[in-house]
Amino acid sequence: MAQVYLKTVKFGGSSLADANQFRKVKSIITAEESRRFVVPSAPGKRSASDTKITDMLYSCQKIAAEGGDISEVFGKIRARYMEIAKELALNFDPTDALDEVFENLKNGATKDYAASRGEYLNGLLLASYLEYPFVDAAEVVRFDEQGVLMMDATMSLMRAKLNGMDCAVIPGFYGADEKGNVITFSRGGSDITGSLVARAVHADIYENWTDVSGVLVADPRIVANAAPINTITYEELRELSYMGASVLHEDAIFPVRAEGIPINIRNTNEPDAPGTMIVASDSEDSDTFTGYTITGIAGRKGFCAINIQKAMMNGEIGFCRKVLSVLEEMNISFEHMPSGIDTMSIILHEDAIHGREQTVLSKIRKAVSPDHLEIEHGISLLAVVGRGMRRTRGTAARIFASLAHARINVKMIDQGSSELNIIIGLLDGDFEEAVRRIYDMFVSSTMK
Repeated sequence: MAQVYLKTVKFGGSSLADANQFRKVKSIITAEESRRFVVPSAPGKRSASDTKITDMLYSCQKIAAEGGDISEVFGKIRARYMEIAKELALNFDPTDALDEVFENLKNGATKDYAASRGEYLNGLLLASYLEYPFVDAAEVVRFDEQGVLMMDATMSLMRAKLNGMDCAVIPGFYGADEKGNVITFSRGGSDITGSLVARAVHADIYENWTDVSGVLVADPRIVANAAPINTITYEELRELSYMGASVLHEDAIFPVRAEGIPINIRNTNEPDAPGTMIVASDSEDSDTFTGYTITGIAGRKGFCAINIQKAMMNGEIGFCRKVLSVLEEMNISFEHMPSGIDTMSIILHEDAIHGREQTVLSKIRKAVSPDHLEIEHGISLLAVVGRGMRRTRGTAARIFASLAHARINVKMIDQGSSELNIIIGLLDGDFEEAVRRIYDMFVSSTMK
């Protein structure tokens, strides 16, 4: 691999939960001169019973909005930051910054402002500890009045600010509109900020440090000791993220993907582990290719299926359009639409139709007069993703053989033309076992 000259590094909340974690982070950053632009999250949980700083800030905002006293809750926030500053013997005293946040929250600050202060305060501490300049994200990340990221304006502001700087700490998760009102990202905030900074400084690699050693082939809560993925493409990760894999949100991929910057998912607590490299493309002869036909397995519960049957459906012009027009009229999006000659099913989120089931069914009956119409609940969607599936014969047969041996009934099958993934619909009660069976077929059997 060619020498890397510049890295943007983002650290998650668990990586910066206390002073000891701060020390680990500094050790990682100073281990390589290339790690010069740092994006921190707010302090996460120190233990399973602990509370995240951001959650406490939300509580303060809610209490203040209801006319209550936030002193007790904010006192816990203050204690966390003061403890970190004291244990690290920082020259920086966060008292004034904490006082300002307290006053703003007490006087009715917005929810976005409250949520953003965890990253803001942590950024001040980390900048002092590293002796790096601090750049407030509100100055360089721009949103419009609807809270939508303005990419061009953000790149212009960020590049103008960071140009000529050798290093900087830029807190994640938030920015501001043109009036200076603080706005937060709706999802995957700090990951997105790190991606934006990497793009702005033309980084060679964007390192995303968290509490796991990369992306795993399957959810470790379902598959014990799931194997790590060495290399994954942007396209594969987006498929897995959409289907529930939560290591990196899909919105964080776009800014660096546009510039061809690879993302390296690393573990703060295991800094020597190589983690997962997310790249634009990969080839079969790559030395980092996993060796498995599949790259990952992910899925989600909470779907339902509207099943429609009508004789001679295939000859009725506009049948599908009429059905989908009902969903459009009711502002309901759907996930998949498998069909046969005289049947079709529409897979959608339970939440999208909750409380409106009979209205939807009534409108479909009126639109297409089906012979049979029903809604089936308790559906899970499971995605098997992998670039190796394109060049390996019999992949689908192996997937369904593994499910058949476990006596798992498949409700739906959907495969895109790219052959990058196969989506399987099954009952919620079969979901975890299906993941384990497919993992055993493609990964465990290969490792033996």
